[in-house]
Amino acid sequence: MERSNDSFEYDFILVGFSDRPKLEMVLFTVNLILYSVAVLGNSTIILLCILDSRLHTPMYFFLANLSFLDLCFSTSCIPQMLVNLWGPEKTISYAGCVVQLFSFLSIGGIECILLAVMAYDRYAAVCKPLHYMVIMHPQLCLQLVAVAWGSGLVNAIVMSPLTMTLSRCGRRRVNHFLCEMPALIKMACVDARAVEMLAFTFAILIVLLPLTLILISYGYIAAAVLRIKSAAGRQKAFNTCSSHLTVVFLFYGSIIYMYMQPGNSSSQDQGKFLTLFYNLVTPMLNPLIYTLRNKEVKGALKKVLGKQQ
Repeated sequence: MERSNDSFEYDFILVGFSDRPKLEMVLFTVNLILYSVAVLGNSTIILLCILDSRLHTPMYFFLANLSFLDLCFSTSCIPQMLVNLWGPEKTISYAGCVVQLFSFLSIGGIECILLAVMAYDRYAAVCKPLHYMVIMHPQLCLQLVAVAWGSGLVNAIVMSPLTMTLSRCGRRRVNHFLCEMPALIKMACVDARAVEMLAFTFAILIVLLPLTLILISYGYIAAAVLRIKSAAGRQKAFNTCSSHLTVVFLFYGSIIYMYMQPGNSSSQDQGKFLTLFYNLVTPMLNPLIYTLRNKEVKGALKKVLGKQQ
């Protein structure tokens, strides 16, 4: 079907995995299943944290926020990807690309900082157990979440317009399955070093600084656990932190590995799969990690399901 030149030039072509048509149908099936599990799992965590009064604590307040972010993170790009994988049409409108980029930058930034907030919460629970509820009072929890959301939104508000307004000299092919910032910057036909340096600065503030705070928190937690004399006490402290630490490893591990890759075609393919990993696999695994390792969440789930029977 013919399109007008004006509308056509504002479309982007998401190359994705179009050079591997047999792989596309496999990815469509796998991604549809994983996305469905991610939506169901994260929605369940949010509902449990709202419905069960035993989960009205700082830890589960942050967990509900994390599940909401994971839900938004996957939904910002996976449905569009499924549409592109299913049919021959691989385009996304300019407005759709802007929304995808903004969502990706803001939600990713918020989640990085929220994981650091959750690490501080675990530090307070393990290292200051007698003063935990005094330290993590509701007002502080709201302020910490507000800082996380504000920082992520500032990142997106600054970087999205700068990235989208780079001159591309008619280039429309995005070598990715979503409108991700590095892929869009590579399309520029002008010197984009200033934008890249600003993006690097934000990455230090939003990715590396929270990761440093997480490592410091767990350093204090490890020292506190080593001072616990009873095996039962150490096991309880381990159970308190293991789920969050697993999520941190999955999320930060994939992001750091991806952005440290050189710019050859092999690493670009790896980058696509790693982006898919922390956009879909990590949000799908997070509810399972917290549910399987947490007696309180499992108890709340049984209670809610029992009421419905």
